[in-house]
Amino acid sequence: MSRCVVGPDIGALLEAQGVLLESARGPIPNLAELVAGEPIAGSWWAHPASHEIFEAINSLADSADVARMRLVNNKVTLVHRRLWPPLLRLSARFDDAALLVVTEEHTTSGAHRATSSPLHDWVAPEVLEEASRLNEADAMRMLPAVVRPRAESGNDGA
Repeated sequence: MSRCVVGPDIGALLEAQGVLLESARGPIPNLAELVAGEPIAGSWWAHPASHEIFEAINSLADSADVARMRLVNNKVTLVHRRLWPPLLRLSARFDDAALLVVTEEHTTSGAHRATSSPLHDWVAPEVLEEASRLNEADAMRMLPAVVRPRAESGNDGA
């Protein structure tokens, strides 16, 4: 079985696409199947490439350029930092839960714990500043169609 995407190619793909699903099926590629190089039936944990998938997910999730949110179809979505300013500028058009950054950690007892923070509170001040300089129309154009909120009639954002 050949793998489709490995190493730095995954980060480059995420940067180019802006968003990838972590492992769920949906309207955009998912990282698990990209690493496996094939569709995965059932849980990726049972796939022969599970170790590589786990490593790829953690590598991207640990990157300072990636936020994990439930942005696409309420599924864990890896979001590249280039999309953070337009998402923040258009945040009023998204459900609050879609813009929560999910972080996962293992506690000292070995338990797995997920926490979430609003994107607005999670990003660095310079990202907030960049978002404040965007008008709504430009912010909308910066987002991939799959995450673009519906335009409000009569509001061009200029």
